Amino acid sequence: MKKTLALILALLMVMSLAACGGETAANTPAEGGAASGDSNTLTVYAWDANFNIPALRAAEAAYQKKNPDFKLEIVEQSGSTDVENAITLAAQSNDLSTLPDIVLFQDHYIQRYVRDYPTAWTPVEGAPIDWNDFGAEKLSYSTIEGVHYGVPVDNGTAIFAYRTDILEQCGYTIDDVTGISWDRWLEIAREVKDKTGFALLSMDHSGDDLPYMMLQAEGSSQFLDGKPNFVNNDKMKKIIEIIVTGANDGTIILANSWSEYTDQTIVGNQVAGVMNGNWIIPTISLVEENSGKWAITSLPTIDGGKEGYAANGGSSLYITGNCKNVDLAKDFLAYTFGGGEGAMETYDNALRNGGVITCCISAAQSDVYQEGVAFFGGQPIYATIVEMGAHVPVVEQSDYHYNARTNVGNAITNIQNGGDLEAELQTAEDQVNFEMGN
Repeated sequence: MKKTLALILALLMVMSLAACGGETAANTPAEGGAASGDSNTLTVYAWDANFNIPALRAAEAAYQKKNPDFKLEIVEQSGSTDVENAITLAAQSNDLSTLPDIVLFQDHYIQRYVRDYPTAWTPVEGAPIDWNDFGAEKLSYSTIEGVHYGVPVDNGTAIFAYRTDILEQCGYTIDDVTGISWDRWLEIAREVKDKTGFALLSMDHSGDDLPYMMLQAEGSSQFLDGKPNFVNNDKMKKIIEIIVTGANDGTIILANSWSEYTDQTIVGNQVAGVMNGNWIIPTISLVEENSGKWAITSLPTIDGGKEGYAANGGSSLYITGNCKNVDLAKDFLAYTFGGGEGAMETYDNALRNGGVITCCISAAQSDVYQEGVAFFGGQPIYATIVEMGAHVPVVEQSDYHYNARTNVGNAITNIQNGGDLEAELQTAEDQVNFEMGN
């Protein structure tokens, strides 16, 4: 029984890491899988046999309704770094022949790779896709200088999930934690901690995404005009104060690792609240005895009085510069992930088989998405997540997103240990500037 549980935990952890752009390895790209010369076959690089690849298989089956001879050859990579390495190697050697027709690529890195290796990509302009059927934030990654380069796949919309039974013990409902200020959230969190012993939030502090999500819910960024904007960013200062206050009073657990975050705080029943990209749902759902006791809502904001929306993680599909049948690739992507006739079938089965939630707003009108989910008290969470995703604000992004995450996380640790907030943020900002070569 212990071995079975360990296997389940390992598989779901890999699924969550891949969904948020994490790595299962950082090896060289898998061999083979160059672009197909067959008029009905496309090759694609993707990672994660439990998440992205089932979504691609669902798309293949849906497109075969239109083209029975179609085949999608998926070359599994051990992580997103493998795909990035494949693009880099091919582009720097001026030999794109090793690339497949299509690659799955992380949202946070694509703009840098298109800028650095423009010949490695083929825009999807001209594909029969209604771009208005996607949230502006999701498209902001793959739209570069007004040109559409990619078709979104997985929805990274952030959720705040709460144990409704724990809230009820303190006299609260899910409505009481919706549209509130972070200061009010801290008050409720202290009461929950005092009465039940549960923290109301946790995060993997070794890769701390809280500041980014909390800022995005404000419509703000950690960057301004291409440079880190920490020390003169009043919203960021307030958010760091909230995180440090919560960490110091025990209402927020800043875990030391991903496994501590998932295994101990979430699966180990230490928290009554989880805020992250919706890919965290399978981890929450591991604790079967808590079925029916969870509900999801939006994020608090600094001033309150409105619901906060953010996203964390995600990827899109891109046609490479080596694709031999661009028209087929565009039609396949448009028909499936792009909101065409096969989108509902694609995403219904992607959700069933891999937990991939659509970015395509119209695809969420299916019965599968509208159905209540027993684990979340009958709430139709998948339709809700897609609706929330349509409201995520577009904020300035940077190729140095992860550099900022690391250095802001270090600042939070130092402030917890008595460091001055402004001085620590200045140090973090200076370090990111150094890493950017500014």
